[in-house]
Amino acid sequence: MKGAYIRRTGTAEEIVHGDLPDPVPGPRQALVRVRACAVNPIDTYVRAGTVAMPLEFPFVVGCDLAGEVVAVGAEVDRLRTGMRVWGSNQGVLGRQGTFAELAAVDERWLYPTPDNVSDRDAAAAALVSITAHLGLIGNAALRAGETVFVNGGSGGVGSAVVQIAKILGARVIATAGTPEKRERVSRLGADLVLDYRRDDLLQTVLAAAPQGVHVYWETLREPLFDQAVALLGEGGRMVIMAGRDARPPFPVGPFYVKGCRLFGFVMFKADSHEQAAVAADLNRWLSAGKLRVPIDRVLPLSRTAEAHALQEASTIGRSGTVGGKIVIEP
Repeated sequence: MKGAYIRRTGTAEEIVHGDLPDPVPGPRQALVRVRACAVNPIDTYVRAGTVAMPLEFPFVVGCDLAGEVVAVGAEVDRLRTGMRVWGSNQGVLGRQGTFAELAAVDERWLYPTPDNVSDRDAAAAALVSITAHLGLIGNAALRAGETVFVNGGSGGVGSAVVQIAKILGARVIATAGTPEKRERVSRLGADLVLDYRRDDLLQTVLAAAPQGVHVYWETLREPLFDQAVALLGEGGRMVIMAGRDARPPFPVGPFYVKGCRLFGFVMFKADSHEQAAVAADLNRWLSAGKLRVPIDRVLPLSRTAEAHALQEASTIGRSGTVGGKIVIEP
C-alpha cells in the first residue's frame, strides 16, 4: 500500500510518501480502506517530536479516518466487511496513524458512517467534533439558554463548538479574523461574530451579555486568561484544549471572586466508551445536517508534507491561510 510516514521525528520534510506493507488486522481490529483522513495540530506535534509519543518506525502519521471495512479480526463483533466507518484516536499512544491506503484499527475506535454523510465530511468532523462534545457537555455541562463565547470560531474545533453549542440550545458569540471567516461562522449559526482584534471587544461582548458569558472556549495555544475572566459571569466556566507549553499570567483574584471554573482536557485521553457515546450523538447530528465541519482544501496523499506545513503555519504561525480542515484522500 501507499502511505505517508516518517522514519524519525522532525520537520514536515521528514514525511515520505511511499510503499509500505499492508497492515494485518489483529483479533480485535478491522482493516479499513481509507477514503479520507484529516490533518490536526496534534498530528504535526507528534511528527515533530514536540509531543512525546511511543513511535514504531516507519510511523504512519494522522489521527482521523473514514472509509470502508475490507477485513475483520476473529474477535471483532460490531463490524463487518463492506461497512462504512469513521474514527479518530490513531497515530497516538503507540498506535499507527491513518494517512495510508489501509489502516488496521481496533474496533472500539470505529463508528458507522451515516449513509448520507460523505467520507470527506466524516473524516473532517472526527477529532474536532469529539473534542467539542467532550468540552461542552462532558466538562462545561452547557445548558440550553446559556451564552458561549468561542475565541476562534472559524477553525476546526471552533466551528464544531459553535455548531454543537447551537444544537444544545445555547447562544453563541464568536471571534474570527477576516470578514470571510466571520461570514462563515455566522452561517454555522453563531448569533454574534466579532473581529478578535477590535479594541472594544470586551465592551461589545459585555453589551451583548451584560451578566457575562456562561462558558468561554479558548482555541488559542496561548490562553487569554485576562480576557476570559473579564468576560465570564458569576460561576462561569472556561474550557482550554491547547497550549501544552503555554505559561501565561492568570488573574487569580477575579477568577475566584466570581466562583469560576477552569477545565482542561486532552481528547485522546477519553476512554473508548465515552468516545463511542459521543460518536452516537455526532452521527445523529451529521445525518440530520446539523453538524458539518468546514473543509479548507482536499489534497492527495502524496502532498501530506505540504498539508503538515500548512497546518503548522496556521496553528503555530497564525498565518490565517487555512480556513477549515485539510482533508487528505489516499
